[in-house]
Amino acid sequence: MYVLGRDGTDLPRDETDSDCDDGTGSEEVGDRDDDPPPHTARIGSFLARDGSAGAPVGVDLDRPHAGVVFGKRGTGKSYTLGVLAEEIADADGVVPVVVDPMGVFGGLEAAGGRVVDPAVRPASIPPSTWPDLLGLDPASGPGSLVWRVVADAVDGGSSPSLAALREAVTAADAPAETRRAAANHLRLAASWGVFDADAPPVASLAADGDPAVLDLAGVPDAAASAVVRAVARGLYDARIDGDLPRLPWLLVDEAHAFFDGIAEPALRTLLTRGRAPGVSLVCATQRPAALPSVAVSQSDLLVSHRLTAGRDVDRLAEAEATYLAGDLASRLPEGVGEALVVDDATETAHTVRIRERRTPHEGESPRASRLSDAERR
Repeated sequence: MYVLGRDGTDLPRDETDSDCDDGTGSEEVGDRDDDPPPHTARIGSFLARDGSAGAPVGVDLDRPHAGVVFGKRGTGKSYTLGVLAEEIADADGVVPVVVDPMGVFGGLEAAGGRVVDPAVRPASIPPSTWPDLLGLDPASGPGSLVWRVVADAVDGGSSPSLAALREAVTAADAPAETRRAAANHLRLAASWGVFDADAPPVASLAADGDPAVLDLAGVPDAAASAVVRAVARGLYDARIDGDLPRLPWLLVDEAHAFFDGIAEPALRTLLTRGRAPGVSLVCATQRPAALPSVAVSQSDLLVSHRLTAGRDVDRLAEAEATYLAGDLASRLPEGVGEALVVDDATETAHTVRIRERRTPHEGESPRASRLSDAERR
């Protein structure tokens, strides 16, 4: 099996497959589907020039990685993320946490996973971030009041509820109009239903090794960004503090939506500093151009399904390196479920056919023809 993200220098010879870069090499020990190398996620197989499946392809799970999965709608982006989540769930020492803004990863329950209603503690959002979260100018009266009230509660060592924060706002020494505006914005945050002072710590999402799917479908954008911010930073801190024995993989679908909000600093931290504590981040999006450049430049694994928009192809071009010959954009596959994989560890690019999911994929769009057929029956 060819293992992406692993340079092979620390592997026995029978766990590498240097002869199979084009998908046509002969199998070696460890190539069988039922006997992959340890700590390897089998994501598919090389796509040979004649369209047949070549040698198996895996992703290294032994070490932390940063990765991106690109693809226009309907080409297999979320499907690929689900395949990776299945493989991480089956491996020892690692655990997947999936951010699901579209409600399409519930099928991972068949792999022992659980779909989690998002709930985070208000204290998990830094005081300085609360004005932005609520759409307030931090220099305004209401914005600075919210900032000060949250900071006072957190500095006091408590885990305040939104009700307690509103009470503190009401009792603050500030003009009535300022207090009223701040309280109304905190009341709006309470209506999102994602803040709970008694919410379990973020580390509990990854404590048992089974997939955790954060169901953010229907959650307002600001609230979803708050959850992603809290989870990304919480996993990082849990590893730093030694509270999480497994290496977490945070898999974020529609990641472009979270880099344009308060979650961006936490995601950027995982991209630039997540390797040291052992936190991996994989960002999937159908809009690569909406991701910051750091998401591509810091990723050692890039999986791209078909792209057609010029700006998105330009973002893919940022991944081109001196060791790659030719234009990556011209090598993008056409078929659904096929992907170009750029592996920085081995300084190579390959065309891969993603394997079939073992758990149900809920990302297919409804079809009117199927509904009409059901009505006729």
